[in-house]
Amino acid sequence: MTSRMRSLYLEGHNYSIFDLTREDRVQIQIHGNSIQGRILYGNSPIEIIEQFTGNIGRPPELPDWIISGAVVGMQGGTDMVYNVWDELKAYRVPISAFWLQDWVGQRKTFIGSQLWWNWEVDTTRYWGWRKLIQDLDAQHIKVMTYCNPCLALVDQKPNKRRILFNEARSLGVLVKDKNGDPYMVPNTAFDVGMLDLTHPDTTIWFKRILQEMVDDGVRGWMADFGEGLPVDAILYSGEDPITAHNRYPELWAQINREFVDEWKINHGEEGDTPVFFVRAGFKNSPKWAMLFWQGDQMVSWQANDGIKSAVVGLLSSGLCGYAFNHSDIGGYCAVNLPLINYQRSGELLLRWMELNSLTTIFRTHEGNKPSCNSQFYSNHRTLSHFARFAKVYSAWKFYRVQLIKEAAQRGLPVCRHMFLHYPDDETVLGFTYQQFLVGTEILVVPVLDKGKTSVKAYFPRGESSSWKHIWTGKVYGNQEAWVEAPLGYPAVFVKFGSVVEETFMKNLRDLEIL
Repeated sequence: MTSRMRSLYLEGHNYSIFDLTREDRVQIQIHGNSIQGRILYGNSPIEIIEQFTGNIGRPPELPDWIISGAVVGMQGGTDMVYNVWDELKAYRVPISAFWLQDWVGQRKTFIGSQLWWNWEVDTTRYWGWRKLIQDLDAQHIKVMTYCNPCLALVDQKPNKRRILFNEARSLGVLVKDKNGDPYMVPNTAFDVGMLDLTHPDTTIWFKRILQEMVDDGVRGWMADFGEGLPVDAILYSGEDPITAHNRYPELWAQINREFVDEWKINHGEEGDTPVFFVRAGFKNSPKWAMLFWQGDQMVSWQANDGIKSAVVGLLSSGLCGYAFNHSDIGGYCAVNLPLINYQRSGELLLRWMELNSLTTIFRTHEGNKPSCNSQFYSNHRTLSHFARFAKVYSAWKFYRVQLIKEAAQRGLPVCRHMFLHYPDDETVLGFTYQQFLVGTEILVVPVLDKGKTSVKAYFPRGESSSWKHIWTGKVYGNQEAWVEAPLGYPAVFVKFGSVVEETFMKNLRDLEIL
């Protein structure tokens, strides 16, 4: 989609390269024997996105529980969860869920803390697993976990009950190499086998694993990976692995989605519906995935793979039908080497909290090197900031619900590049990560640079509406302005005189944020 309302997308899953670096043309290279695409016509970006998502599919509405408060991503085991929960209660943090990716147990490798890729609870690390889930659920807090379509050999894990890799190998549902053996894919510090998602038995077998997890009371999970199918793999379907490489993440999301839809048919409890979120995708992923996140940003201020890139990914994915997207608060990838050192600073963590409080999901992540990173539970400063912006996130839930319904019906993203609503504004066309809209009624100008305490905000010229600064009440419109944005007071504006302004501001006051 271009600023001249020219739009084209390709059908199929062939490897393709889009070159938009030339000012006079857009070039597309496709590796395949045929090409099929569609040209969409529309008078606005909104019309084109509606047409596009009408063709490829749109996500279902998210259940209420996942958007009601913070998704607390942490690790450490049962005792650690109870301790952190007590701290969060003391700070009155609204909580949707605890996301416990180390539920399978944790191993130390040269890149940091990693997981045992064998999808069963580690009952040593998480003793009293079902009771923990029940205790949290009694306070309307869900438990979320982690899985992916790969399996590791866990012979060295002391308390394993099953070895899923061996089960999958016996069933013949692992991707094979040219010799007919399981294709062992290098993954940082260990090798893994990948599930062959083209094999019909894979779906049946993996849904049973998900069922066991949900039977314990789990109501959500990160469905990680899906992007790494080797291009020389041998698949059950016999299809070209280069083409299947792009189809694989869609199949991965489809298996998870089918499980959730079947659960809903059997239980009919809409408010308790499980949720999964993915990072890998292709054209049809919005049809299957319930929620996206943007993978593993660096714990840095950089534009290429730090906090700024999280905004770029958020907004660009919204143009492609990925209506519900978010990033890890604080980023993920830390590096602790003699000549290269990236560790999550307290300031970066706090600014990322501010940013994500205005996105679809407010979820933390400890990162790959938790002990090197500032965490939400590190000290009073981080805990109080986390509580403050979990409440900011809660304060606009009423509007988030509206936007989620709109996304399911029309395919429009919750967080939007301003181009969607101001396509003729030359200033807006120059934005990458500088500012964005939440729906049409909230404008966010995040602080994305170290040590910065003010931002330059742009309020589109020629617009009849004005924008109210939520912290000072000052009204802006048809101008550029420098706005103070010290820690704890990011530059957030709401459309002046709107119902959203009235309700949002009231909620902020009721939550004692104002």
